[in-house]
Amino acid sequence: MGYSLTEFCHDVRAILRESDDREGREQVRQKLETLLGDRDFCATYVGPGNDAGMEQIYEDPELHFCVLAYNMTEPRTSPPHDHGASWAVYGQAAGHTDMTVWSTTDDAGRLEPVRTFRLAAGQAGLFDVREIHSIDYTAGAKFVRVTGVDMTDQERRVFDTATGEVREVQGVSTSTAR
Repeated sequence: MGYSLTEFCHDVRAILRESDDREGREQVRQKLETLLGDRDFCATYVGPGNDAGMEQIYEDPELHFCVLAYNMTEPRTSPPHDHGASWAVYGQAAGHTDMTVWSTTDDAGRLEPVRTFRLAAGQAGLFDVREIHSIDYTAGAKFVRVTGVDMTDQERRVFDTATGEVREVQGVSTSTAR
């Protein structure tokens, strides 16, 4: 039996109502791995026929968490960043993404990598509030990201590892949810 986007969002809503903390978000991560195992979901949102780019596919009207689908044609390495007051769970549908968790070493904003791991298809990783991370994905990577809020208007930090510069940036636009 499948596990639909609707069921996933219902479960996430119930989890976050009960425990909107790291423990609850870890449960969301586990549910995302279950969702990534659903062939119908993957075919619909992160399958071979999907348009390239990012699409917001759900925003919860009450708790405001969002689900986004990424169908990326080109490889990309992001700079270290956080999601401000939000959290993010990344789930790999195709290809792989190398994830790095960073820690600040001084007041000047310099960073050092703390942990690196690879997400393969079917795996998900959690980055909690203000947790600094970077992602490095392959051409053709497909993944799903769940965030605590719509990141469009959220402030977050982006770090330059060479200079130690920290920039505050305002969100990115997303397309209309299906």
